[in-house]
Formats: sequence, C-alpha cells, structure tokens
Amino acid sequence: MPQLSVIVHGPNTQDHLTGLLDSLVAHPLPDVEVVVAAVGDWARETAERHTPQLQVVPLPDGTADAAARSAGAAHATGRWLHFVRAKDGVPAGSPRTVAERTAELPAAVDVLLTDHLRSTWRSAGLPSADGPLLARAGRTEASLGDSAYLLRLTPLLGTRVLRAAFWRAHEELLTTDDEPRAALAALLLADRVACLPHIAHEDRRLRPASLPPVTPQQHLATVDRYEALLGLARDRPAVYTVLYEIMVRDCLRTFARGTMPEPVAREFFDRAGAAAVRLRPEGYRRPSGPEGVRRSLLEEGAYTRYRAFRTANHARRAVRSTVRAGRRQAGARIRDHQYRAALRRPVDPHLAVFSAYWNRGVACNPGAIAAALAELAPHIHPVWVVTGRNAALLPPGTDHVVPGTRRYWEVLATAKYLVNNVNFPNAVVKRPDAVHVQTHHGTPLKRMGLDQMAYPAAAQGLDFDALLERVDKWDFSVSANSHTTRMWERAYPARYVSLDHGYPRNDAYYTAGADEVRAVRERLGIAPGRRAVLYAPTHRDYEAGWTPRLDLAALADRLGEDTVLLVRAHYFYDSGVSPLTGLRRSGRVIDVSSYDPVEELCLAADVLVTDYSSIMFDYANLDRPIVVHADDWETYRTTRGVYFDLMAEAPGPVARTQDDLTEILTTDAWRDEGAAKARAAFRRRFCEFDDGRAAERVVRRVFLGQDEASLPPVLPLEERTPAPAPQEVTA
Repeated sequence: MPQLSVIVHGPNTQDHLTGLLDSLVAHPLPDVEVVVAAVGDWARETAERHTPQLQVVPLPDGTADAAARSAGAAHATGRWLHFVRAKDGVPAGSPRTVAERTAELPAAVDVLLTDHLRSTWRSAGLPSADGPLLARAGRTEASLGDSAYLLRLTPLLGTRVLRAAFWRAHEELLTTDDEPRAALAALLLADRVACLPHIAHEDRRLRPASLPPVTPQQHLATVDRYEALLGLARDRPAVYTVLYEIMVRDCLRTFARGTMPEPVAREFFDRAGAAAVRLRPEGYRRPSGPEGVRRSLLEEGAYTRYRAFRTANHARRAVRSTVRAGRRQAGARIRDHQYRAALRRPVDPHLAVFSAYWNRGVACNPGAIAAALAELAPHIHPVWVVTGRNAALLPPGTDHVVPGTRRYWEVLATAKYLVNNVNFPNAVVKRPDAVHVQTHHGTPLKRMGLDQMAYPAAAQGLDFDALLERVDKWDFSVSANSHTTRMWERAYPARYVSLDHGYPRNDAYYTAGADEVRAVRERLGIAPGRRAVLYAPTHRDYEAGWTPRLDLAALADRLGEDTVLLVRAHYFYDSGVSPLTGLRRSGRVIDVSSYDPVEELCLAADVLVTDYSSIMFDYANLDRPIVVHADDWETYRTTRGVYFDLMAEAPGPVARTQDDLTEILTTDAWRDEGAAKARAAFRRRFCEFDDGRAAERVVRRVFLGQDEASLPPVLPLEERTPAPAPQEVTA
C-alpha cells in the first residue's frame, strides 16, 4: 500500500494538466501513486500518455469537481490522499516530502496542512499569505480548538492532505463543489491536525474572463456555506468566533467586488446581514474604524447607506486618480470624436469589415471567408481595411477603407461583422450586437499569447493586459485541428466559441485542379518537368533582420538545372531590401517574398523546405513532401518556446546542416517511404478539419446563423482529394 495517493481531478483546462502530469511522473516514487480522475477526452488523452506510470479514471465531460474527487479517491490505495485540481500544480519534490511527513504522524492526526504558491496568467510562483501562520504552528500536532487561527489559512483543498480513513468517514460532508466549504470542513471535522511549513501545492488562478460567469446562486451560496460550517463549531467557542469573523469578512469582500446584478446584490446583502446578526457569538464586539462601520451597516441591513459609504470612498480615490491622469495627456480623455459619434448609430446587419496581416490586403483566412460570403450571403457587403500603400494592389472593385480616415471609423463602429486574422486596434469598441471573428493565421508550433510571458525575446514590447482586452472581444475563433483549438484556449483564455471547421485559406488545396496548378507555375516561370522547391523560413525573435540561413546560390548549384528554388522571406521583412537580390540568374532562384497568395506558391511546389514556419501545417494538406531545416532548433526552442518537439514529430526528414539538406534533396530521401510515413502521421494530427469546405462552414455558422448539425461534415482524411501534384500536371 503506498503512503500517499495524489489524486488529480478535473478537465484539462487550458492545457495545464499536461505540465502537472509531466512534473508528477518525472521522478516516480515507490511510496506515491498518482490517480487521474480525467474529465473529458482531452484530459483522458493527456493522462493516458503517461500510463502505466499513473492510473487513469476516465469521466464524461461536465463531471463536477466533487464527483471527480470522489471517483479518484475510490480508486486510490494510499494511506493519505492529496487532492489536486487539474489546473493546478505540484512543485517538484513535494510528494516525497509530504509522504515522509505523513509517515511520521500518529493515528489521531486526520489532516496535514501545507503551504502553497500562487500563480495567475500574469505572474507565477508568488508566495502565499499562509507562510507566517504555518511557521507559527511549526511541525506540531494539535486540535483545532487549540489552534483556531489555522482556520484563517487559505481555504484550498489542495493544501489539506487527508488521511484516507478520515476521508471515507466524512466523504458525504466533504463532497461539495464549493471548495472553500470542503477545505474548512476538513479542519472542523478533524480530531487533530498537523502542519508542514513546506510548499506542496501551486494554486493557479485562471483568468476570470476565460471562465463561465458566476451565477446568482453561487453568490448566495457563500452565506449558506458559513451557516452550515458554523453548525460544526457550536461547541467550540474559540473556533466558532474565528469562523464567524471569516464569514463576515468573506461576505463583505464578495459584495465589494461589484459583480452581482442589483437584485442579487440586494438579496445577498440582506441575507449576509441577517446571518451576521443571527449567528453572532455571544459578547462579540465589532472592530473600530471603517471596518467597524461597514459591519454595522451590514448588520443593520442598511443597503442604501452602505452603497453611499462605498461610493464616497470610491469618489475620494477617483479624485486622486483624476488629478494624476490630468498631469499626463489631456487628449487621452476623449477618443476620436467621429468614432464616438458613429458608435451612437445603429449597427448595420449587412456590413462586414475584413482585415488581414495588419491591413496588408485581401489574404489568408479572411480572404477565403469573404470569397465564400459573396457566394453564400451576397446581401452582406464586405469592406476591407488596407493601408494606403497596399490599396493599389487590391483586386479591382474591392471596397476598402484606409486606417485613420473618417469612413474607417464609421465602418468599424457600425459593422455587424468584424473579421481579422490578427486583432483590430485597441480603440475598437466591441458593441453588444456586433460579431468579432478571429481567424488566426497558422497552427501554433511556437508559443503564442500569454504563453510568451516566460520568453522575454518573444514577449518584448507586448502589453498582455491590452492583448486580453482585444481577446475578450472575440465571439468566434477559427481552428484547423484539435491541437490548435487547445493551444488557443490556453494562450488566449476568454469566452469565445471555437469553430473547429478548418482554415478557410486551406480550401484551395482541395478545390484547385490541374489547370490552376499549371497556371501558377507558368506565372512563376517554372518550365514543365522542373522540380520546384519552396523555401519558406520563419521569423526569429532573436534576430534583427532576415539573413538566409542557407547559401542559396550554392544550394541551387548542387541541386542542378532541373530544380528551381522559390524563396519566400517571412512577411515581417521588407522584400525591397531582400538579400536575394543578385541571385535571380537563369530562373533557378526566384524571390517570391512579395507574391500573394502564398497558397498558390504551395500549389506550384513539388516539395516544401522550411524550419519552424506554420506553412508546414498548411502545405501538409497537399500530401506532398516536406523537409525541415533545423540548424538552430535548440536556440529557437529555448528562446521562443514551443508546444511540441518538432524533431520528434516532423512531417518529413530533418536536416541540421546545409550538407544534410543537400543530401536529402539530391537523393530520394525527400520522398521515400520514411518521409511518406512521417507525413501521414503529421497529416492525421494537423490536417484534422481541413477538407475544402472550411470557408463554407464558417459563413454558414457565423453569417447565416446555422447550427453545427446543419453544417457540411468534415470528410475523413482518406476521402479527401488534394490538388494534383505538379508532376501529375506536367507528365
């Protein structure tokens, strides 16, 4: 029988379960077992990657926390139980320390209290406020009556390690979805408790805007919680008084957050005030000062006067804040007058604003959606946001606005639909009846969004608060595969709806025919029978500009007359100063950095050579060879951060040097059986939703309001027919 069972329970919210389980199985211990009560398929799949190192208890989506805890405990065999929510963490080495401490405890001790760290989306590893209390208690064992101050510890079940026999004896009282209630009840029910002034838990607070809103019933349950708990302490005056203090403080803080609608706030205040009077200990005296005033008003049920008291305090703080703001820029007080005026006009249900790549023009997923919109919903008028420099490159007849102009602000203010593959400016207001669609522009290998916080080279200049304000405006997020959906949930936590419909820009890889492939190659000057190698490297945050990591002239010479190199620099770099100037000789090296759309370049290519660019995920839809040139993988992985090991899951052969790449491309290694096998595995994972009808699904779901069941189903991978390969077209 193991000494300790760590019971991980819940869904894999924002992919935090992955890191938690990786940490737990990194250093397995004979006296510690790990049981995962996995809620939902993603949690189950994540946990099963670690079997047989841990035991997996699969549970259906929607299983509540309390039920998941009980299911995990039912399968645990340890003498002590440590409950850890899947979103939280367990610091390295702490299971060993906890197991050793519990082995020392006498049979009368039911609960071991530990310290914890606090983490949020913006910070990690912050110390808790519990340290001084635990240090005061030391490693002694005591009854709660002798140490009532321990009730003031943060009420987290993850910081209470419970004797298994104690859990089973009180499981009914401890099985509640109200975690603070369960954490406090564990102390109130225990014969004796012990302390371990050691960090054994990481409490990860998810961003509130990424969670379902708190219901009125949940707010009101705060009062019910303490009424039930105080009933467990009536025969222990010291314990009762401390718990009463905690109740009043918690109710006042809950009310002060201001998140309850008015009728609920009034009911909560009245119920909390009545409980404060009815449950007040005999002889109890309120504190003095502002806190005493607040408690007095609460007990009197003086809702209006309490609001006025708080308003006066807020007003004093607001005056000080206004004075400070006035010393900065007076112009920051009012945004563009024209935009504000336009916001007072009704939303136009037949107007859609599109933008791509920071207003570069008609491209990517927004471009494909706009094309499908013209066919399926012609009553909706599209307007593109495009820079003055790029306006001349738009297709003839494209209605557009230039940023900063009067009409630009008017269409942004009144459009029903706003579609972008990046984000609209911070100043854009999210109107309640407007619909914002975030299409993204790639499948993430590199860390994105909030996940960049740990990587300074990637995060330089990023304002994460402003980023989240933009993310909170999204109604829909388009995704090409389950990996992408899960990473967006983690990197951009908010309440948007994920559209697992495929990337619309990838439809071209299934709808294009031989004529389209032939025409693109002719436009690029690729003669029939010549092999076209598309080289498309990505941007590196640790480099100021783009320098080809390959000697392109030497590579072209080695590949011979029958091969053409199509070289596309990342769009972050200005192709007008491309280092490729001078390499365009004999048509064997072609700079296609300015060629749009990139999908046509992929259709023209026989093989893709890239490093860490998301183009590999899109190109894989064509089921054509891919070669990865990864000369600086370790630096990129460490500096930029990645979501998976590309070296272990590459879509084809990997070259670490130019000589490796040359060897691959001058032999059959780029298209042999091993390359095909790697590509097939890659396609199964990352081409999951792309089948040629993604744009149609998005238009029907977002613009026509059709439900999921009525949309065209995603074809199985084996039933899809990609565009013909160039050798098929020119044979």
